[in-house]
Amino acid sequence: MLKQIEGSLGIAEAVALCRPGAVCAYPISPQTHIVENVGKLVKEGKLKECEFINCESEFSAMSISIGAAAGGVRTYTATASQGLLFMAEGVYNASGLGLPMVMTVASRAIGAPINIWNDHSDSLSQRDSGWLQLFCESNQDAVDTHIMAFKIAEEVGLPVMVLMDGYVLTHAFERMDIPSQEQIDSFLPEYNPKEFLDPKQPISMGAMVGPEAFTEVKILQQRKMAKAIGVIEKVTEEYRKLTGRNSGGLVECYNCDNADVKIVIAGSSVGTAKDEVDRLNEQGYKVGIISLKAYRPFPYEAMKAAIGDCKNVVVLERAFSIGARGIIGPEVERSMYGTDCKIRSVVAGLGGRAILGSTIKNIADLALQGKLVEELTFVDAQPNVLNNYLKDAEGVSFADGPIAESDIIKSVR
Repeated sequence: MLKQIEGSLGIAEAVALCRPGAVCAYPISPQTHIVENVGKLVKEGKLKECEFINCESEFSAMSISIGAAAGGVRTYTATASQGLLFMAEGVYNASGLGLPMVMTVASRAIGAPINIWNDHSDSLSQRDSGWLQLFCESNQDAVDTHIMAFKIAEEVGLPVMVLMDGYVLTHAFERMDIPSQEQIDSFLPEYNPKEFLDPKQPISMGAMVGPEAFTEVKILQQRKMAKAIGVIEKVTEEYRKLTGRNSGGLVECYNCDNADVKIVIAGSSVGTAKDEVDRLNEQGYKVGIISLKAYRPFPYEAMKAAIGDCKNVVVLERAFSIGARGIIGPEVERSMYGTDCKIRSVVAGLGGRAILGSTIKNIADLALQGKLVEELTFVDAQPNVLNNYLKDAEGVSFADGPIAESDIIKSVR
């Protein structure tokens, strides 16, 4: 059914269609509207046989989710930013126990300084947690990806994070096609956990593992991740046949045939990039977009196929590893290991700064002119703000610490 609704409500309705038995959540912007709407659906009796638990913290939300999933219940939660960091201990435990829960991360910057707007620093900080991580381009993509996430998690035996850009998607009103309950019931089987805690058949779950077996447990997690590539492809194909929509998958190419430069992007900025690429191509540019849908497991073979014989590839990063380089860029480099493809990382859109069509054009121009540096290129930064602190003169240091940060903030107000 077509509905013009807020992204968060669309996600709540999609989650409800999957019939979770437990929803454990603590509110934190920008995911709050999602769990508020799920709670409303439970209260109104539209989501039946579901225990909605309003927890006292994100750590509690993840801990209770672990208990619910371990007890054999289909489980859902949501978080963002510092909330994700607060529950990090449990995040690792959930994957280590092989609990197939689903969690929305409504991506938001991590402080300090305090910032409530969107980038990918929160979700990418958990890239080694053992969860599958699936990016969404649009609210329709997010609705569909959440539904697929439950099936993927349950077939693989690992939890799934669905990554959607905070505010840009969660708070945007768009037309979405919400599937019927009958469609989802035909797609997603009734929950049948392989292992769960049962007093009638007691087992140990999460017991201490010493050096004699810890490596083997981690190898099994890695094997599950490797299996997930095929499961994601299979489930995506099943869902596309059900709905006729091109949601989900590993990567998606746009205008990549004979492109002189290809830009790898994850999240909602893909839509902006596609529109700008259409304009650029009318001006004679040959620019393609590779939308990264699955970040964990990383689809090396699919990425390599998407890049093809293009020698000039840019990765647009909305977070970076301070003291190192990009985060997604090195994974793209690994996919092209042994080739002469040149891959550069560009950082933009931090802390909610808009990624505009002009941003995409600037990136394309820099790439085509060979002006991107090997380390990191920051685009859309404000040189007039930085120049007071980054001195080129020999022997002159620049200010740092809270006072310098306060001065920067004052200079842009």
